[in-house]
Amino acid sequence: NQMIKHFINFEWKQFFRSSYWQKSIAINILMVFLALYFMLTFVAIGFGLYPILKKQFPDSDPLIMVNGFLFYWFLGDLLMRFFLQKLPVMNIKPLLVLPLKRSSILHYVLSKSAISFFNFLPLFAIIPFGLVLISKEYNSVSILVWMLLMVIFTLIINFLNFVIEAKSAETELSFLPIILIASGLFGLNYFEIVSLSSLLSNGVNSIIANPVLMLIPFAILVGLYFLNYSILRPKLYVDGSLRAKEQVASTSDLTWTRRFGDIAPFLQLDLKLIWRNKRPRSSIFILVMGLLYGLIFYPNPVYKEMVPMFIFVGIFVTGIFMINFGQFIPAWDSGYYKLLMSQNIKYKEYLNSKFSLMFMSAILMFILSIPYVYFGWKILVIHFAAMIYNIGVNTHVLLYGGSFNRKKIDLTQRAVFNYQGTGAVQWIIGFPLMVFPILIFYIPYKFIGFEAGIATLIILGAIGIVFHQKLMTFITKKYLKSKYKMISAFEQNS
Repeated sequence: NQMIKHFINFEWKQFFRSSYWQKSIAINILMVFLALYFMLTFVAIGFGLYPILKKQFPDSDPLIMVNGFLFYWFLGDLLMRFFLQKLPVMNIKPLLVLPLKRSSILHYVLSKSAISFFNFLPLFAIIPFGLVLISKEYNSVSILVWMLLMVIFTLIINFLNFVIEAKSAETELSFLPIILIASGLFGLNYFEIVSLSSLLSNGVNSIIANPVLMLIPFAILVGLYFLNYSILRPKLYVDGSLRAKEQVASTSDLTWTRRFGDIAPFLQLDLKLIWRNKRPRSSIFILVMGLLYGLIFYPNPVYKEMVPMFIFVGIFVTGIFMINFGQFIPAWDSGYYKLLMSQNIKYKEYLNSKFSLMFMSAILMFILSIPYVYFGWKILVIHFAAMIYNIGVNTHVLLYGGSFNRKKIDLTQRAVFNYQGTGAVQWIIGFPLMVFPILIFYIPYKFIGFEAGIATLIILGAIGIVFHQKLMTFITKKYLKSKYKMISAFEQNS
């Protein structure tokens, strides 16, 4: 099809001409290595699954056992896709004014999703496991049917995810529908109200025995494909996509911010941005989730002796807002970044306002987490040390990492767990934010004691606070150096 060739050509040029491809080659190489790592891991699972199951359960059929766990695999795959996978899009507005069939555009977008990395990754486990079964004298036709069935199930999950995303995007807390669905299905199966794992396993075994039944999952796949088609088609109009949403603007009194001096205007801008837009407002909802995060670990006796894990929890609880908000600095302002940079402002004051917002959030989260002292005074000390470390070290790490941000953020998109605008920078920066403090604590903790580990975190945080102005001067220079690259990148929609 000539039109499909044109679409592929457009996307190829768009990819290599975008700022994403022009990032550091080291980041691109890292992403390739991560992809290879997951591929090799799945290959190892595929080849190793049969001997492991045969050794642990010699009287059971490995294929039957794998089919019994398919429900949990599909449920986990659906959750992972919801939070990580988005429908592949192309810049269609210029195409809508041309004499092109809308159906061709939609079929291309949907078929493109079928060749996603998320769909290819399971094959690296499915194919090796199938080959091992064939080598163990299983019926070749039955195993080929099973492998094809797994591919169809993978595509079903692919298109089901997009339907759930489309429907949940209409709600304020867009992650709630998938959480409720997954929790409900897991609960029904776990409490044996409806044994979904057994039903799915029996269904797969029946299809293997009678391949004609393959028409049932295939019909479900076709139905989900055209359901996605029907959801997307009404949105494929220029006037519909450009129509502004009418709503009453909210106002609030932010005069109290004037006491912060020169950074007050920027602080007001950030607070208004958080309050008025879905995407940044998710940072407020995540505060509650972060505050309750400790309840997963502190009451559990399994983690009682894993003190370094408590450092991770402390960093997460006191730094949840700064991590969620800070990793997208200055991309939050990407929609009007060019206008902002054309004003007579001091960049250092602009960045200091971000710093002030983050350090105030760390103090607030520490105060709110004080009731965790119920689980022991060590927990309170850990949270205090984590707060100081977050303020002195992690705030500066986040600000410095922001100078590498090149992806525009759409503030109007769904609120929580939206990965639009997320790039390699956000994943890489997680290592110094979460892993380094654990290592910094663990070394003196292992050789000296708990107090030494805590003191190390507090001292490093205090050093960062003392040298804040010098660090901000260095970070500001990095932003100024990248200023025009960011302006150019934020102008792109890819």
